Amino acid sequence: MKNRIKVYRAMHDLTQEGLANELGVTRQTILAIEKGKYDPSLELAFKIARFFGVAIEEIFLYGDATERK
Repeated sequence: MKNRIKVYRAMHDLTQEGLANELGVTRQTILAIEKGKYDPSLELAFKIARFFGVAIEEIFLYGDATERK
């Protein structure tokens, strides 16, 4: 699943390590999600979206949404 975590991290001046610490996961988890190698659980996806203060659809792109953006 494509996502915009890297963009939102940059907007909030956060490293992968910093975001991982905020979310209680490892840096490797953030890296794997950003690269699309790992789909986060629904709970983690919502946690990421809430952290950035946006709807989950702003962070994660599914299906046709990946082709339009």
